Amino acid sequence: MRRELRAEWTKARTAPGTAWLLSAVVVLSAAASAAVAATVSCTAGGCDQDVPRLGLAGIQAGQAAVAVLAVFAVTGEYGTGMIATTFAAMPRRGRVLAAKAAVLTGLTLAAGTVAVLASVLAARLILPGNGFTAAGGHPPPSLADGPTLGAAAGTVLYLALIALFSLGAATAVRDSATAAGVVCGVLYVLPLIPRMVADPGWRRLLWQATPANAGLAVQTTTHLDDLPLGPWEGLGVAAAWAAAALLGAWLLVRTRDVRA
Repeated sequence: MRRELRAEWTKARTAPGTAWLLSAVVVLSAAASAAVAATVSCTAGGCDQDVPRLGLAGIQAGQAAVAVLAVFAVTGEYGTGMIATTFAAMPRRGRVLAAKAAVLTGLTLAAGTVAVLASVLAARLILPGNGFTAAGGHPPPSLADGPTLGAAAGTVLYLALIALFSLGAATAVRDSATAAGVVCGVLYVLPLIPRMVADPGWRRLLWQATPANAGLAVQTTTHLDDLPLGPWEGLGVAAAWAAAALLGAWLLVRTRDVRA
């Protein structure tokens, strides 16, 4: 496994787009969080806002860069035909996939941590000017606060799960455009479907089964009883999607021809 890990780390480190995409995770997340923080306000009479979730709202933008990073980690090799060379040098394909997943997870956890810290900092600097003050009962987000720390840590884990799901989907599809379309559809289109369903039972069930809706529930720190699924249970749904995608990818990569 050491040889596979070294090879995948070398590929990730030397690929021209890796640094840009990791930077995009941070920039998109922080910029979107700052934009959200700038558009909300809390009056002197009080407000009912989940401040930590506001501070982490930009992750919904940053996850797109995570997905693209994961997609290119696989489809780039299929597009150039280098995947045949990879499997010729390291014929244990399951290990190659595991090494890709391990390297991608490490990179995503690192970038995700910086993105979350930058998002919290942006919200902490902007929200007090919009009425979110300790005197008003809504102090700006701080990692010294237990619920905020839990939401931040859960968000980093969520990004890692999205990366693994995207890796599995891209391995199954093997085409950059198709894989990106599938992943973005799951992340941005699928969450809209529950809102289009009139029946409350079906709406709740669809919400619970959607990886983005359920997974991002980990950012919630208030009114937890109103959620269709608990924060950490929601993260478990995202983990199930990632596991299913990776299992499917593992089965396919072991049995089919390497040609795209």
